[in-house]
Amino acid sequence: MSMGDASDSEPVNNAEAEVTPPTSKRRRKKSMVWEHFTVEAVAGGCTRACCKLCKQTFAYSSGSKIAGTSHLKRHITLGSCPKLKDQERKHLALTSGTKNDGDTTDLPTKRRYRYSGYANAAFDQDRSCNNLAKMIIVHDYPLHIVEQPAFISFVESLQPRFRMVDVNTIQQEVLTVYQSEKVNLLQVFSSCMPGRISLTVGLWMTNQTLGYISLAGQFIDTDWKLHRRMLNFMLVSSPHSENALSEAIGVSLLDWNMKDRLFTITLDNDCSSHDIYSANLRDHLSNKNALMLKGQLFVVRCYAHLLNVVAHDVIASIHGIIYNIRESIKFVKASLAREERFAEIALQREIPSSKTLSLDIMTQWNTTYLMLLAASEYKQVFTDLETCDDNYNEAPSPDDWKKVEVVCVFLKLLYDSANAVMAAAEPTANIFFHEAWKIQVELTNATLSEDPVVSEIAIEMHEKFDKYWKDCSLVLSIAVVMDPRFKMKLIEFSFSKIYGADAAKYVKVVDDSVHELYQEYTTQPLPLTPAYAEQGEPSNFTANGNENNNRLPSTPISTGDGLLDFDIYLSEMSVNHSTKSELDQYLEESLVPRIQEFDILNWWKLNTIKYPTLSKMARDILAIPVSMVGTGSSIFGSGTGSRVLDEYHSSLPPETAQALFCAKDWLQYLPTMVEPPPSSNAIVKMEI
Repeated sequence: MSMGDASDSEPVNNAEAEVTPPTSKRRRKKSMVWEHFTVEAVAGGCTRACCKLCKQTFAYSSGSKIAGTSHLKRHITLGSCPKLKDQERKHLALTSGTKNDGDTTDLPTKRRYRYSGYANAAFDQDRSCNNLAKMIIVHDYPLHIVEQPAFISFVESLQPRFRMVDVNTIQQEVLTVYQSEKVNLLQVFSSCMPGRISLTVGLWMTNQTLGYISLAGQFIDTDWKLHRRMLNFMLVSSPHSENALSEAIGVSLLDWNMKDRLFTITLDNDCSSHDIYSANLRDHLSNKNALMLKGQLFVVRCYAHLLNVVAHDVIASIHGIIYNIRESIKFVKASLAREERFAEIALQREIPSSKTLSLDIMTQWNTTYLMLLAASEYKQVFTDLETCDDNYNEAPSPDDWKKVEVVCVFLKLLYDSANAVMAAAEPTANIFFHEAWKIQVELTNATLSEDPVVSEIAIEMHEKFDKYWKDCSLVLSIAVVMDPRFKMKLIEFSFSKIYGADAAKYVKVVDDSVHELYQEYTTQPLPLTPAYAEQGEPSNFTANGNENNNRLPSTPISTGDGLLDFDIYLSEMSVNHSTKSELDQYLEESLVPRIQEFDILNWWKLNTIKYPTLSKMARDILAIPVSMVGTGSSIFGSGTGSRVLDEYHSSLPPETAQALFCAKDWLQYLPTMVEPPPSSNAIVKMEI
């Protein structure tokens, strides 16, 4: 008996056949059980709880002893009450196939939610099995959890009536969940994706010679919300082969009814093979898909992968020094006495730093940067510690610390850029141009430094970054042109910093490409969905609310001011004068003020009627996933290169592995599965 149950009741002293549980001015019965029971007084000063529906009675109090309410709850929730079970059966028959949690009409509306909570708790073997499969999918539990004795005992303690399934059955249930969610997602694609789709391609290696290719699609829906969804997780014999990749993409597009809607693919392959890789993919897929702008935008390299590769190269350039710093921090943290001694020396040296020494996670380069940054502020303390402690001899030299400081300057460039991308409210393609061109300029200038330490590191970084810039600057530039705060103006400004006297030539390349791409959208528009067509159709009303039939009146209406000829002249001019294209109008208009809260997708949503064709182009461009790292994930981790599938998932049948990976991605957007991520959630969760 719980304390709460005991406080819910008071002795019943009257002898009425049936009474409502007494109410105190200070305390009221809080248990919802009392919506279904009344209290009857019986002989000997005892009371019994009577079910309002089936009239069965249960012991409640005997003198001063209270029996509690647990047994009463079981009567309601476990389906023991025959009347309640019958009501629930009728209720389910009325509401089957809907999501309404409504209740039977004979209960007061005020109590409907409470009652439905009890009624929906009735045991359902199939529903429980389905929820078990979803739990396994979402939380990456192994399928054989259903055979683990401890888990079986736990489930039996919650619901003895549940018949635990075997591995084969739960595997089939996982496949059922996958198929059901796939059907839902297909419906979403058909109704909510008016434009093209861009893919991200990930490689997963196994402990065998086989591997998997993961494909995720990113698009902007009819309401101008950005989405990314896993499409396929396919077993291939040679995942690094262009043929295998193009075949996987072709199969996936056909499977999802998108064979004519592919816009770009984003890869994280090594920059040295990008040219050949891109050309082969274009050749394989161009026969099946109409590639925009002659395929110049087709293959995009992952920006996050570039940051990781360059950062790890910088760290590797001083790996010996970093090893000494790691060992030094381990030495200090090995005992409380050493930490106190270290702090005492820092106090004597009057070092103002508030940073705390910490060890890094070697697979996450941002933690290495923060470790070096903190350690460099205590460099003199490490030197002093070495002179006063014979057990410590790992202190870096002054030249070592100088190299650490230079490395920290370069890592800060990458670190700040990565954080800016992750902090973006909407990871649309336009945000990456800012980060890329700033780093390109900084590295170009650093290669000319007279300091050999600076120039040596900068040259190595610049080699990889310059290759990325040459490969991807066009797609990044076109994306930022679609940002009304910058348009071509930022291209002109940034290119003058990068190319100097040759800037005009490169600016023209971008301008010509934007116009050429726009022409493709005017001559070969994609079929419009009804929702999109409504937005894009010319309004039947002018700005002042008068009906516009899109034709001139047969007889000009005189204004009474003697300017009838002038009115005719204006009418003829409006007919004969060829108007500028949407793109030229957009580019010539003033820039939108740069405010921190600016929402580029909402801006295009509001300007869709003004720019019906250009908005289609902007929708596809802004949806390009320049980074393969999803919202809420860290760029700094090891998840942007080829990943290794663990031994358990490698042993699963390919169709089961695909069901687990894809369904996990899809289920996270159901509010009943996982709580939504923090406010930085930019890939909008679409309920389906």
